[in-house]
Amino acid sequence: MEYDAVVTDSATRQIADSIREAIVSGRLKVDERLPTEEELAKRFKVSRPTIREALKRLAAQNLIRSQRGPSGGRFVNRPSQEQLVRSIANATRLMTSIGEFDFDSITEARRQLGLVCCQLASERRTDADLDAMRAELEVQANSTIDDQDFCASDVRFHHILAQATQNPVLLFVMAAVAETLQPISNMVVYKFRDRQHLLAQHQRLFEAIRDGKPGVARKVFAEQMDYLATVWGRAQEWRQHRERASDQKKAG
Repeated sequence: MEYDAVVTDSATRQIADSIREAIVSGRLKVDERLPTEEELAKRFKVSRPTIREALKRLAAQNLIRSQRGPSGGRFVNRPSQEQLVRSIANATRLMTSIGEFDFDSITEARRQLGLVCCQLASERRTDADLDAMRAELEVQANSTIDDQDFCASDVRFHHILAQATQNPVLLFVMAAVAETLQPISNMVVYKFRDRQHLLAQHQRLFEAIRDGKPGVARKVFAEQMDYLATVWGRAQEWRQHRERASDQKKAG
């Protein structure tokens, strides 16, 4: 492949971006060996240390890997789904923390995606999927676990729901949603929600999917989204009241 020369300013970033684009576009294939540092330095017309720093950036993003030995070098990596989900999850978490994603948008997206998952999971679930969901219900029924463990089980339960669709695209998207947005909303509202109420909803959802009743599954899922939205509203009211009280105390 051909590389364009870059200006010296921000050369490291430009080189990393150029090679990343070649990987994403498919011009550089998975497991393909990259040119050596010396070859890349000549093509980009920069020093080898600059090339080395650019390659470090790509390695940090799991886009390339190093291999030692006579046949070694740097190769285009094949990232796992877990790595890709984590990358999207981190970006989504950032967008949420800076206020680009609000709870209403989060709930709407999760509701629509979840309804699709309920439909397909009811039609395609396997015995292994049902066993995994049943195991999470047992975890959630344990009154001795703390809220953090309950939230983690809640995330896993909905991940299994997406997995039961047997659709890898839906699983990928829902995994990113579950790993970022669901824990955020869970830990905000945990003081105001009823764990037994959520467990009962999960049990009904499990039974609908087990019995192949997509309409019932969708209805239960929608009920849970409505319940969480109500709880979120209570949590926000409590937070605002506490902030007002704190401001009044400081002013007075």
